[in-house]
Amino acid sequence: MKILCAVDGSEFSHRAVEALASLVGQGLNEVVLLHVVETGLLSSARADKARVRASLVSVDREADKLLQRMAATAAAALSQSATAPRTAIRTVLAHGPVAETIVRQAGRRRVDLVMVGSQGLSDIRSFLLGSVSRKVVSLASCPVLVVKRRLSQIARVVLAADGSKHAKKAAEFLRTCFLPESAHLTVLSVVAPVVTDLAARVLPQPQIDALTKPLEEQASRIVAAFREAFLKEGCAVTTDVLAGFPSQTIIEYAGRNRADLVAVGSRGLTGTDRLLLGSVSEGILKYAPCSVLIVRGRAG
Repeated sequence: MKILCAVDGSEFSHRAVEALASLVGQGLNEVVLLHVVETGLLSSARADKARVRASLVSVDREADKLLQRMAATAAAALSQSATAPRTAIRTVLAHGPVAETIVRQAGRRRVDLVMVGSQGLSDIRSFLLGSVSRKVVSLASCPVLVVKRRLSQIARVVLAADGSKHAKKAAEFLRTCFLPESAHLTVLSVVAPVVTDLAARVLPQPQIDALTKPLEEQASRIVAAFREAFLKEGCAVTTDVLAGFPSQTIIEYAGRNRADLVAVGSRGLTGTDRLLLGSVSEGILKYAPCSVLIVRGRAG
């Protein structure tokens, strides 16, 4: 597996690099540590070109030092595995818009996974301004692991399963590339309410149950199929079907069960549709109490 890990010197990106320790058993061939210098602010400053160039040289020099420190941290994390000597650690310094440059480098280097740290903002400021991690998730064609807290091991994983091709891609990536042998996986499907709150107060419960039962049966078949696929790979797996609003229910479930990671497939909405409509993956990314793996595009 080839991983690109974006670093910016913050505590959050430092956690992302340390999280490599949780993936050392996954046959890591190469780790690319990428730092992006945002040149837009420098070029827009009211200063002569010579001064801008001098400033950029100074920034690049500090960025190189940062990359060397992060390379040492990555080496320490990877040293916990016998596979560490076979893992190449490379550093890359690039310039441009941060999220877009991370995605462009990931595509150019054909990585299997992008890792980014996140401070986990979930307030209105984050919603309006966005964040690098959210932008990377929305633009990247490969899976993205957003590290929201220290992740020294991946012991408990929740996979959100709804029967869509996006959920199947997430499951495929977990099975073939990502899930540690010692991890325990829960395949969770959530049955959303079939009627509004108003209708629920008016309709008799037997009628609501009759509408809900086919969806519950379908969800049970979905998680059973996922479980069978993981069992064939020798994974420790259980299933659960719950009723509720999907993103909220998944987030609460992850919190109650002290999950290290929630994995979810995404259709990758961008632009106005994503801003106005949102999605289950967007809600999980914003509010989950643990790290989040978003899978879209090619898997494996």
